[in-house]
Amino acid sequence: MRDLSGYQVTEKLHESTNSLVYRGHRRTDHQPVILKMLKQAYPSPESIAWFKREYETTQNINLPGVIDVYSWENLETNWVMVLEDFGGESLNRIIPKQEFTIAEFLHLAIEIVDILGQVHQQHIIHKDINPSNIILNQNTGRLKLIDFGISTTLSREISTFRNPNVLEGTLAYISPEQTGRMNRAIDYRTDFYSLGVTFYELLTGELPFPSNDVLELVHCHIAQQPTPPQELKPEIPAILSAVVLKLMAKNAEERYLSAYRIKADLEECLRQWQTKEQIDAFVIDQHNVSDQFQIPQKLYGREQEISTLLAAFDRVSQGASEIMLVSGYSGIGKSVLIQEVYKPLTRQHGYFISGKFDQFQRDIPYASLIQAFRSLVQQLLTESEAEIHNWREKLQGELGENGQV
Repeated sequence: MRDLSGYQVTEKLHESTNSLVYRGHRRTDHQPVILKMLKQAYPSPESIAWFKREYETTQNINLPGVIDVYSWENLETNWVMVLEDFGGESLNRIIPKQEFTIAEFLHLAIEIVDILGQVHQQHIIHKDINPSNIILNQNTGRLKLIDFGISTTLSREISTFRNPNVLEGTLAYISPEQTGRMNRAIDYRTDFYSLGVTFYELLTGELPFPSNDVLELVHCHIAQQPTPPQELKPEIPAILSAVVLKLMAKNAEERYLSAYRIKADLEECLRQWQTKEQIDAFVIDQHNVSDQFQIPQKLYGREQEISTLLAAFDRVSQGASEIMLVSGYSGIGKSVLIQEVYKPLTRQHGYFISGKFDQFQRDIPYASLIQAFRSLVQQLLTESEAEIHNWREKLQGELGENGQV
């Protein structure tokens, strides 16, 4: 096991494409610590800045339910974040080994929701809620949230259409709007969807969409309804199944509006379960009041135009060639209307490219076409080697000698 200056490493806990996580202790005082470091031997300035931002965000939160961070150090050319070690284990390691009872699940769920609500009160969206980022010490019952690497302090964030291989977050738990294919901005309710998927897995022992195909998984998140947990395991109370499905609603407006309301419903479930070991039906989310002002993102008054656009897309996906012109004054919502094609495009495993005729770039020939096809190439380069090879052969076959231009 590797050693770092000042620290004795005892166990490797996790390895991702960007980072390594170890358990160890500080030599000076034998303090147990978790060491998280960048995986690359010579990381780019962007990677270092991203890593430092994660450290600063975690340090500034300062909540009992969020992992403590001790320091950010440069050790032997490695940038290292030194975190507390309270003897916990991530839920993704616990789930395969243990089946939670209804009471155990409810206690755990209430604690997770309470922590997430406190994080949201500090105007932070986690954006990667999943069992690997929830740490539980089963001996003491302490639970903490970790990994704020892609979190944001913006109240609303736009996720653009991109290849699913480069999306932020963990794909099995990602919200529909976080895929960039819902024509909706991301707000704090993206964490509720990911929380719903996490609860689904804790209750049933499996994911709602167990697909290995990346685009199919994205399509499931944005368009396919999950099998209700109660249908997979009849012993799960119907009301608890309804809470999970509400958290996993495709549109953020249909989810809970605050962690307080989730916690209230879960506490009512726990109260009934402890009293009579069953949960009678009650109205969930009875007082759905948000502690944050949010303007609905639904597109109003464009039903006919959307229908025309999607009908044309269906014809094109079957082999037809068409062109559609969308006109209107600046700011009237032409781009938002066109982006409604994102969802069916995902179903057909298609690509979306766009280019803008910019009034300040009239001196650049074909600027909008260059912008559009550059976007296509960037999407293609994130595909697998086999897919890139197929596209390379197609382009060479069609372009021939002009392929060098």
